[in-house]
Amino acid sequence: MNVTIHYAFLPHTDAEAALGFYRDLLGFEVRKDVGYEDMRWITVGPVGQPGTSIVLQPPAVDPGITDEERETILTLIAKGVYGGVTLGSDDLDALFERMEAGGADIVQEPTDQDYGVRDCAFRDPAGNLIRVNQID
Repeated sequence: MNVTIHYAFLPHTDAEAALGFYRDLLGFEVRKDVGYEDMRWITVGPVGQPGTSIVLQPPAVDPGITDEERETILTLIAKGVYGGVTLGSDDLDALFERMEAGGADIVQEPTDQDYGVRDCAFRDPAGNLIRVNQID
């Protein structure tokens, strides 16, 4: 049996800013861009890896949550502590330079961690933490 990660979900608070970050800075391809009323779900993923995608979704739109819960979610997103994902790159330093030059919100420059990983981190326009590990 083979189990893979097909979709991961992250909230976005500005669809155009999310596209600028994931498509233009990270270089992901847009696989779907679906609108409903005033909301948008954008599916992006690495070129050449059609089986792995991130769905950028409007936050706190589930009809089963209360207004208070919705406000809590939006507050956590704004603080940058609600969602995150770890990516991998075969050239971490080049990716970091591109992200920095593109104005990404840098959290951590490329660092050799004590636990054996070289990584960096930044936040997307919604505040989601994006870590990137060096892969060989």
